[in-house]
Amino acid sequence: MGIRALIVDDSAAMRSVVKKILLLSGADVTNCMEAADGIEALEILSREWVDVILTDIHMPGMDGMQLLERLREDDMLGKIPVVLITTESRKEVVERAASLGAKAHVKKPFRPETIRKVLETIMGKEFARGNVTSIEGSDF
Repeated sequence: MGIRALIVDDSAAMRSVVKKILLLSGADVTNCMEAADGIEALEILSREWVDVILTDIHMPGMDGMQLLERLREDDMLGKIPVVLITTESRKEVVERAASLGAKAHVKKPFRPETIRKVLETIMGKEFARGNVTSIEGSDF
């Protein structure tokens, strides 16, 4: 059974980069959905199950913190691991996100292997399965 991921970012280019990293990582990713903000993410989650959410913090509409708050309000959705991929690095913001359930924080710009390693830690062997295509040496 493959991993179903949801990428939430207001930048279509960043969503494409993260999606490409997931697909090149060698992970058993069977479905990679995209949302432009937290509102769209919740709409997708109302009809689809995902195994991991990768989200930015700063977005119009509903930002990543508000998304974390809404996920936490739901018993099932609150169990989905969330990884922040953001330019935000203020300690108080990162700590608040962690208190709302975020499992990891990846600061932009990032190296593709950073995201892969974070997801391997969170998802375990399920994520690491497959043949790894080299994604090292690039920054995004």
